Amino acid sequence: MSERDELAALRKEIDRLDEQIFDLLGQRATKVLKVAQAKSRAKLPPFDPSRERQIIERLKARNTGPLTPADIEEIAGRLFAVYRSLGRPLEVAYLGPPGTYTHQAALRHFGGRNRYLPCRTIESVFRHVEKGRVDYGVVPIENSTEGVVTYTIDMFIESDVKITSEILQDIHHCLLSRERSLGAVNRLFSNPQALAQCQKWVEERLPRVVRVETESTAAAAFRARRTPRSAAIGSEVAAEIYGLNVLASNIEDYRENITRFFVLGRDDVRPTGKDKTSILFSVKDRVGALHDMLVPFKTCGINLMRIESRPSKRKAWEYVFFVDFGGHQTDAKVKKALEELRAHSVFMKVLGSYPRGGMHG
Repeated sequence: MSERDELAALRKEIDRLDEQIFDLLGQRATKVLKVAQAKSRAKLPPFDPSRERQIIERLKARNTGPLTPADIEEIAGRLFAVYRSLGRPLEVAYLGPPGTYTHQAALRHFGGRNRYLPCRTIESVFRHVEKGRVDYGVVPIENSTEGVVTYTIDMFIESDVKITSEILQDIHHCLLSRERSLGAVNRLFSNPQALAQCQKWVEERLPRVVRVETESTAAAAFRARRTPRSAAIGSEVAAEIYGLNVLASNIEDYRENITRFFVLGRDDVRPTGKDKTSILFSVKDRVGALHDMLVPFKTCGINLMRIESRPSKRKAWEYVFFVDFGGHQTDAKVKKALEELRAHSVFMKVLGSYPRGGMHG
């Protein structure tokens, strides 16, 4: 068999496999619609992140290559986003305007057929979820280079919404413009965080441009659309929404630029075996109080993943601590640690237990 004949045979086999795959995807879609109808009759939440995580982990365990676990995560995540859109469209609030990275994370997580509500503030996202105006909300919680989003933590202090999922989004900045070449650009719109993350690239390639600060990357794209000879730092989603050319991609100075988002809902999530729990607590004003509060986690063998402090709005010189740790609030050792913590804290709230998020590119 010649190389040309071998190539033709391989392509024919791939075509056959593609047809089988999409036939099965169609059969799965039919079952997904039936599940959505059953959930509606039973008045269950339309989105079950614990079930999706269990499926992904099972598929990763069955995988024998050459796909990597990250490949399985990406493919399954994209499929779930499509299937979520087949039933009743979900209503999802997010920190806007359209084209922000929060918008991009929401689209990647829930799929494109749902209804998305851009909100001007993080508080507005929380309120829409609280009052049942939307099914879910998406807000940023931390960035690997910029740190924690303190206003999101502040909102958890006064709100009773639940964390139902986390989204880990690999952030890639693009240079967007009406123009078709870098040489035509003499003005750059950007929010401060995005510009800081692309500082070296901008200094090397656009050293003489006038820099104009905006409140978000989406606002930068909007202004670049209206301003000749200008550009904006933003996402590919923003380029599509505002009809801009992508003059350069991946212009961030550091490739490990990851933002973590929380999906907010009103219901607790079932355990998957690979979960995180987030809590808030405040301690009594005495020497060694914080150390004593962390002892239950050590004695119960619980892995602390993050701890952040915020000034309390209830009392001067009192601090509230935001903590992420491994495990689900229904796990026996987690319940024991939380009981001990609650007994010695001034204030303690479980924000939610949810599946550990996979990376989205």
